[in-house]
Amino acid sequence: MKKIVSLFLTVLFAIGALCLTSCGPQKEKTLVVGASSTPHAEILNQCVAAMAQKGYTLTVRVYDDYILPNTATEDGDLDANYFQHTPYLNDFNEKNNTHLVSVAAIHYEPYGLYAGTSSSLTDLPAGAVIAVPNDGTNEARALLLLEAQGLIKLKEGVGLAATKLDIVEDNGYDIKEMVAAVIPTCLDSVNLAVINGNYAIQAGLKIADALAVEDKASTAAQTYANVLVVKQGNENNSAVKALIEVLKTDAIRDYIERTYAGAVVPMF
Repeated sequence: MKKIVSLFLTVLFAIGALCLTSCGPQKEKTLVVGASSTPHAEILNQCVAAMAQKGYTLTVRVYDDYILPNTATEDGDLDANYFQHTPYLNDFNEKNNTHLVSVAAIHYEPYGLYAGTSSSLTDLPAGAVIAVPNDGTNEARALLLLEAQGLIKLKEGVGLAATKLDIVEDNGYDIKEMVAAVIPTCLDSVNLAVINGNYAIQAGLKIADALAVEDKASTAAQTYANVLVVKQGNENNSAVKALIEVLKTDAIRDYIERTYAGAVVPMF
C-alpha cells in the first residue's frame, strides 16, 4: 500500500512540475513585440538569433499605424512595442487612458527637410508650400527645424509645444499640415517637406540628400528618441529585459549605423 501511495505522489509531483514548466514560466519564453516596418521591425529582426541564444522566442508583428500597437500592448495582445517616442507615448496615454511606459531609449530618427518642387532653401517663391506633420508631437519638431533654418519664427519659449498657431513670422510661406505618412508621396505638390525619419526611409529618401537635418545635439533629437514600451507592471519581465540587453549590443549598434547611414542614430 505504501508503495502505491508513494508511486501516486511521485506521479502527482511529476505532473505538477510539468505544468509549472509548460504553463507558467514558459509564457515568458515568447516575447511578442509590435513595430513599424522600418526601421523598428528590421532592427528587432536582427535580435531574433541573440534572443534565441538567451532562451527566448522573439516574434515581431508589423503595424502600419501608430494606434493599434499601443492598444494591443495595453490589452495584452502584445508584450511590448517599438515604434514611438516618449512625447507621443505620453500624449497617447493621456488621451486614451492607457498605462504604457518606456523601458529603454534605443534610437532617434533625425527629421529631414526635403526638396519638393524647390531644390534649395534659398530663392523660395512667395507663397511656397512647406509640408509638416499634422499630429501634435511631431509638428512641433518640424516647426523647430524650419525655425532653425530661418524659414519661420515661433513665439518665444514655445519649444516642443509649438503648433502652427505659434508661428509669428512665416515669411509669406504656406505651412501645410498633413498626415505624416502621406507627406513623402506629395513631394511633387509642395515646395519643401519635413519628413519623419522612418517615413523617409520607407520612401527611399536618404538623409544625406536632405536640404537640412535635425541637429544631433538638439533638444528635439534627445527628446524624441524612439523607445521600447510595455504596459505598466511589465517592466521587470525577464524577456523584456533580455531584449533590452540585445538591442543595446555592439552588434545592433553596428547594424543600425551600417544599414541606415545616419537616418537612424543609436542612443547607446
